[in-house]
Amino acid sequence: MRLISWNVNGLRACIQKGFLDFFQTIDADIFCLQETKLQAGQIEIDLPGYTQNWNYAEKKGYSGTAVFSKTEPVNVTLGIGNEEYDTEGRVITLEYPDFYLVTCYTPNAQRELARITFRVGWEEVFSQYLKKLDVLKPVIICGDLNVAHNEIDLKNPASNRGNAGFSDQERSCFTSLLAQGFTDTFRYLHPEQTGAYTWWSYMYQARKNNAGWRIDYFLVSNRIADKITATPIYNEIMGSDHCPIGLEIDL
Repeated sequence: MRLISWNVNGLRACIQKGFLDFFQTIDADIFCLQETKLQAGQIEIDLPGYTQNWNYAEKKGYSGTAVFSKTEPVNVTLGIGNEEYDTEGRVITLEYPDFYLVTCYTPNAQRELARITFRVGWEEVFSQYLKKLDVLKPVIICGDLNVAHNEIDLKNPASNRGNAGFSDQERSCFTSLLAQGFTDTFRYLHPEQTGAYTWWSYMYQARKNNAGWRIDYFLVSNRIADKITATPIYNEIMGSDHCPIGLEIDL
């Protein structure tokens, strides 16, 4: 099974930059989007053979997620069941007979960690949500989780220490999530690989110089980690400040 996750940073803009070419070429079983920046009715995208599920933020042009899947899920849940955190269209859960698929666009802590309290609260509620699912069946989580976990996961860790996405609080939350029974699929196969990034600033020719961050992930329940076969990062694909990432898993 092939899964793709991509923060498109505005789907309408990304479509103008080759989104559909990649979508059709990669032929994923499940294709997850974050930061669609859409409201209902603002786009019609024809994807023959795929079921479409969307979660929109209440705020226009902000956040939002979508999942396109070849196999129709048993059930679809929007959000994580918490009023404080479910207004921004950040999570979609697809239930299948043998697993859950959760796509997530984690809140950014923002400059000078202006939103760190909201972010840490989100992390606590989201991890509890995932744990409840994991009791029932294995979980695959993907998306822009807005944290570089360890120093190997960004180009300039020293100068970014304490910044949004590399604060001690955010890194600790991610460590805690993994400790609750989840595996970072990329590091499972590539524990020492450097220079593997999924997001680059638009400034300072960061992408050209590969001065990036790995903040997009596929995580899986530990008990299915041995079924992971590939974790590609499609860093040659443009269209967003993030690149698509993949998971190939034998379920």
